[in-house]
Amino acid sequence: MINSFIKYARELFGAGFIPLHRPVFEGNEREYLVDCIDSNFVSSVGTKVIEFENRVADFTGSKHAIAMVNGTAALHIAIKLAGVKPGDEVISQALTFVATCNAISYAGAEPVFIDVDLDTMGLSPTSLQRFLERSAEKRSNGTFNKLSGKRISACVPMHTFGFPCRIKEIAKICVDWDIALIEDAAESLGSYVASRHTGVFSSMATLSFNGNKVITTGGGGMIITDDSELAKRAKHITTTAKVPHPYEFVHNEIGYNYRMPNLNAALGCAQLEQLPAKLVAKRTLFDYYLTAFEPVKGVNLMAEPKQCLSNYWLQTIMLNADQTQHRDDILKATNEIGLMTRPVWRLMHQLTPFANCPRMDLTSAEQLEQRLINIPSSPSLLEIVE
Repeated sequence: MINSFIKYARELFGAGFIPLHRPVFEGNEREYLVDCIDSNFVSSVGTKVIEFENRVADFTGSKHAIAMVNGTAALHIAIKLAGVKPGDEVISQALTFVATCNAISYAGAEPVFIDVDLDTMGLSPTSLQRFLERSAEKRSNGTFNKLSGKRISACVPMHTFGFPCRIKEIAKICVDWDIALIEDAAESLGSYVASRHTGVFSSMATLSFNGNKVITTGGGGMIITDDSELAKRAKHITTTAKVPHPYEFVHNEIGYNYRMPNLNAALGCAQLEQLPAKLVAKRTLFDYYLTAFEPVKGVNLMAEPKQCLSNYWLQTIMLNADQTQHRDDILKATNEIGLMTRPVWRLMHQLTPFANCPRMDLTSAEQLEQRLINIPSSPSLLEIVE
């Protein structure tokens, strides 16, 4: 299988290095950056920050957007604003990027790992319901883990690789159990459940604009929410909790220097103008891969769940269960010839900082870890293969 896979991949892409996901700057990036420099507002105050926030809010259908330095910072603040306290437990998934669990830890809480669905790669509502029925109890002051005695204050599912998880079912369960829901939508800008954008099914959601995302601000993140008070609080504490004043420096609580610089927001405004075209290109690339991989035995291309639209941030293949022994050899061989592929992240409970965290049965997550391979996904890739 390996030799035929490599031969096929090289025929598909030709010679030369092919990155996993290359940022594309083909719009007004230079113009907006120069305008920003000429204005002398390059840090966390400037018109481009406000413009970028308003544009993302409009695109996602949210009432408010608060731009920050990166997605991890955004998630940290969202978890804090959701009322998570030191010593609490926060439900999440082991199949995620480490930033999810790092942000939970910044709040002094501990992640509890629930299994994912094989088709969405996101947190499974069935596993969530099973965990709560077996291990949790509702009290007058919240939901608690019967075994640990700790309060379960929030749930943070992720829309993995831009594929929407079963967020509507998860949201209903969280309402029933009085648990705050925060969507980690870092990878899913441009993904929808029916006609609603990911991130609008919860009190807050977070986005990432890292260099490898669908659009990039170099580094950057954002909270989106419909709650005006949460939005106001998020902007306040991420601007060092400074009380507005023409010249005095008064800070009325512990704050964070998390606001996005104007330079990054200028880049984001230009990138956002190109987002619709990027989404079309990524969907076209998926269709190309779907046809191209049809003759390759032992693998399947991951497709969006029913009634959902994925942004196809990272195109992903899944090896058949009887082909998992070839995963590492495929990764090694493809990267050696300049074709960048990568495995899914190491599962969180396998990492030293989270090895002792509570967890349910993680059979699906463990299967996916052994079977998934991300393949080149740049929106400009069709220029090479066509």
